[in-house]
Amino acid sequence: MMRSEGLRRMRSSNKTYTITEYGGFARGQQPVGNCQPLDIPTFDALETFILANHAQDETSADDLLSLSVRRGVKVITARNYVGAIAMKKGATIEILPKICGGGNEQARRILLEMLKTLKDVPFKDFHLSNLKTAPMRLFEIFISMFAAEATTLVKQGLKSSYTPVEANERFFRGKLNVPQDIRHNYANRERFYVQYDEWGADCPENRLIKVTLRLLHKQSGDGRNRLSLSRLLSFFDGVESSTDYEADFSRCVGGRGMSHYEKALSWCRVFLRGNSFTAFAGSEVAVALLFPMAKIFESYVAAKLRALPGISLKTQDTGYSLFDRPKAFGLRPDIVLAKDGETVVMDTKWKLLSASARNYGISQSDMYQMYAYGKKYGAGKTVLLYPQPENLRGTDISFHSDDGVGVTAAFIDLLQPDASIRALL
Repeated sequence: MMRSEGLRRMRSSNKTYTITEYGGFARGQQPVGNCQPLDIPTFDALETFILANHAQDETSADDLLSLSVRRGVKVITARNYVGAIAMKKGATIEILPKICGGGNEQARRILLEMLKTLKDVPFKDFHLSNLKTAPMRLFEIFISMFAAEATTLVKQGLKSSYTPVEANERFFRGKLNVPQDIRHNYANRERFYVQYDEWGADCPENRLIKVTLRLLHKQSGDGRNRLSLSRLLSFFDGVESSTDYEADFSRCVGGRGMSHYEKALSWCRVFLRGNSFTAFAGSEVAVALLFPMAKIFESYVAAKLRALPGISLKTQDTGYSLFDRPKAFGLRPDIVLAKDGETVVMDTKWKLLSASARNYGISQSDMYQMYAYGKKYGAGKTVLLYPQPENLRGTDISFHSDDGVGVTAAFIDLLQPDASIRALL
């Protein structure tokens, strides 16, 4: 009875709360507007995390999660970041992108495909078909990916190396440390204070992988993941858990013989450092894997365009400035491509336009920027690219100035992106 009660509490503490962008949580037991209720301890821990990161220079309040009060109740609203936040007490917050026409499961799969296009991510070459993701939340999928990499590593063989050891031993081996031997053994000649190198698997790389396995075993609420992590930990019995992540990362040795460790160690950096795309701090949080959707969308569109034949493409091009003075008010469009002798300039915007909004919700500053791009690049086509909103399907949106500059607002349907990308050109 006591065991089943303990399991029940563990499952409850490992609960995952899922919201989409611009959805949120209300503190307590009652929903407020589109904000679902969140138990007070988890809400307060999340609030502490938000306040800690709002103090960071890299992340503004508008970028991460916003904290406000509605009808006298504190509310946390998701903004421009998606991903997962695993709290130290077990609860996980999952934030999914808002994708028109798709449910949560589709949103997870689309997000994972989009994340693969980012630079320097450990799951770049991972095939989603390798995962049975239907009942899994985002954080558990990330854990499953790491477990798969660690399993591959174990099958190829763990690294062993010589580790320097200093110890007061009963038997002489290696080299005598004379000052320490006099200090410890002056009145006890039965021991020798020695230095030697010991061959074994207790190296920095394996210590980092072991501590990551232990962390995720504690945080995971998925039975399959916990079983995989337990099995993997059994291969690291002779390895100590890392107690100084940065020191052990600095001691990791690269080279041809260590190439099979690269992806597993990349995952360790993600989970131990929070290196998803931006580093986040917070004493209440075990792991924060959060990604800015604007950057993901830009990277995803560029990757899809590169796959088309006959395309020459640059991202974040700095070839032009607004004025003749070098580097004065430099222009930096997201994408500049050439096809069949025509230059196309694009900026991607992760924002849902609306048929009922003035100018469909297109920002005036964005239009000024696109006008400048069209002028300076002599572009045959200038495009603002948005995710497809449901109420603008089949709508053509374009603007033309009296001096020959035209700007088109186009859409990518993330449920069928390839057809949308081909239609752009």
